[in-house]
Amino acid sequence: MHYTSQNAQFSSCGRYRYNLERSWKEGKGRVLFIALNPSTADDQTDDPTTRRCVSFAHTWGYKKMEIVNLFAYRATYFNDLKNVAHPIGYYNDGWIAAGYDSADLVIACWGSHGNYLQRGDAIRKRFKTLHCINFNKTKQPSHPLYQKGDLKPLPMFEITKGQI
Repeated sequence: MHYTSQNAQFSSCGRYRYNLERSWKEGKGRVLFIALNPSTADDQTDDPTTRRCVSFAHTWGYKKMEIVNLFAYRATYFNDLKNVAHPIGYYNDGWIAAGYDSADLVIACWGSHGNYLQRGDAIRKRFKTLHCINFNKTKQPSHPLYQKGDLKPLPMFEITKGQI
């Protein structure tokens, strides 16, 4: 995929990533993915989750994709979040709200650990119009990395376990 723009916003210390955006020429509109936490992707480099979100957004006919996270702290492993005093990040909720307000489609995709500190529930209560591509065994919206590439977004309230 050739991008027309690549952006990411970090805290001044670099330990928190508040958003990541990718754009390309084809399609229209913007998809926001709300994932668990950022890993290694930045304004120039994609990680597997970024590539997967771009693939879904492109397949669905969009031309821009943004990723925000329940937790802004950059960690490759979930357990690393438990060792940080403030894994959410001071400005994170503002970035999530801004992404939500500017998106044409919002995909919740934080996976099994979305129940940590009740962050998934807080986002569901605050932002009523959420979609996902599947639910996992813990009834959290599935992470996109391990989902079939031909899945379509559905409103979260319409998806029940075993429907997809």
